[in-house]
Amino acid sequence: MADRHDPLRNFRYRLEIDGITQAGFSEVAVGDSSTDAIDYREGNEPKHVRKLSGLNKFANITLKWGITDSTELALWRQLVVDDGPLDAARRTVVIRIQNEAGEDKAAFEVVNAWPSKYDPSDLNGKGNDAAVDALELTHEGIKRIQ
Repeated sequence: MADRHDPLRNFRYRLEIDGITQAGFSEVAVGDSSTDAIDYREGNEPKHVRKLSGLNKFANITLKWGITDSTELALWRQLVVDDGPLDAARRTVVIRIQNEAGEDKAAFEVVNAWPSKYDPSDLNGKGNDAAVDALELTHEGIKRIQ
């Protein structure tokens, strides 16, 4: 009988961010990637256009996590807010998807990521939800590495 490959679950994952130890996030929304198509035709060609590949575009990634006493992600965002050199804020992020046994089975590498938006949790004295912050990462590419 052939080996069976069931799909991985979307709730077993962890992140590795250069220089940041926090790996637990309640949600990771990975944006899509696309390549613009460029229409091109020369005068001596048939009466249809050729499609050439143009610029690659990568949507932002959103991380959500419950607020704790850790300030690592806030300090990372502050590097951008303080108008420091953007290179100091760029990080490689690896998103690892795990099987039910907790083994890494798939991974995506995000290149030159930096926090472009921070959305702190709303607070409500009558609520009972966990306080959840969100950080949006702008990056220059994502690729499957495992």
